[in-house]
Amino acid sequence: MNEKKLQIAVFGIRNMPPSTGSAGEDKFASELYPRLVERGHEMTAYLRVYKKPFPELREYKGVKLVYLKTTQRSGFDTLLHSMKATFHIIFHNTAKVVHIHNGGNSIWAVFLRLAGKRVFISQDGVDWKREKWSWYAKLYLYVSSMITAYVSNDVIIDNVFSKEFFEKRFKEKFSFIPYGSEVPAVEDDDTILKKLGIEAGEYFLFVGRFIPDKGLHYLIPAFEKIMTDKQLVLVGGSPNPSEYEAKIQETNDDRIIFPGYVYGDDVVRLMKNAYTYIQPSDVEGLSPVILMVMGLGTPLICSDIQENKFIVQEDAGIFPQGNSDGLTAQLEFNLQYPAEIQERAAKGKNSIYARFNWEKVTDDHLSLFSGEGKTVG
Repeated sequence: MNEKKLQIAVFGIRNMPPSTGSAGEDKFASELYPRLVERGHEMTAYLRVYKKPFPELREYKGVKLVYLKTTQRSGFDTLLHSMKATFHIIFHNTAKVVHIHNGGNSIWAVFLRLAGKRVFISQDGVDWKREKWSWYAKLYLYVSSMITAYVSNDVIIDNVFSKEFFEKRFKEKFSFIPYGSEVPAVEDDDTILKKLGIEAGEYFLFVGRFIPDKGLHYLIPAFEKIMTDKQLVLVGGSPNPSEYEAKIQETNDDRIIFPGYVYGDDVVRLMKNAYTYIQPSDVEGLSPVILMVMGLGTPLICSDIQENKFIVQEDAGIFPQGNSDGLTAQLEFNLQYPAEIQERAAKGKNSIYARFNWEKVTDDHLSLFSGEGKTVG
């Protein structure tokens, strides 16, 4: 490994540490970038602020935090923030390496390359296929994917299927680097359970953004059909107010709880104590939430999209994407066979630790950033 000290800037994430409106890339950033600092490199992360006052936190585990205000309009918030971050890096930051999250930000790679920066873009799946976007947003993302492929120094893709798709489409080789699965140990504390009025092992759980991609419109009706005293806890919300979020909260089932956002160790406690975690997504990259849940040894049900199946293999319940009845059947199976799902989860925990770990993720990113070659396996 090249021992030269690197100066790295990153944008395209929302928060460090994860907080309101956070997504998978924020969890990723909070794991990877402090590890780069521990290895002697300088990290600056550009974070979004929608309204003043700015947060007081200016450093997170050695990572310098720079806050830039953006609009609350969905889609445009990312574009505006990334533009501001780009020109701040060019005129005020000495970083030589720039790590951009989200291929939709690739337009700014043009300016950064012209300024002499080495640019790496993390591409989270085939963005223009996501249902949450309008037709013009999908067109923009498709065009952005071409800039991603041909302008950056390399593209980092977290699942082998998207990597294969992009390589065939653009006739280029890109790097595959997944997420890690390790979860820091937390103290036993049932405060969050008491706050939500739930008991360990007596609830199903989902944590994430309330957007169509995540499939909550399959999960809620599927759960409403089953006969159980267990509850369904849906943690999170929309990064911006949405009709979709309001619609899914119209359920009359009093077993379903919407606690809003939960952060830090309390999220880990909720995952660890859940009877089963459910990930009903239509679209995913390599889901850091699935990795985290499996790393905790919690039983899991997920949709059968290839990205999910790549992670879970035979160690989770699978239902056909978009099939609410199929999800109902999986929920009923988990209720009927608790010993079997626990055994499967324990096997999955051992497998996931062996295949996905943060130190290897850090090694691979440093290899790219330091110019030692692509990670194309």
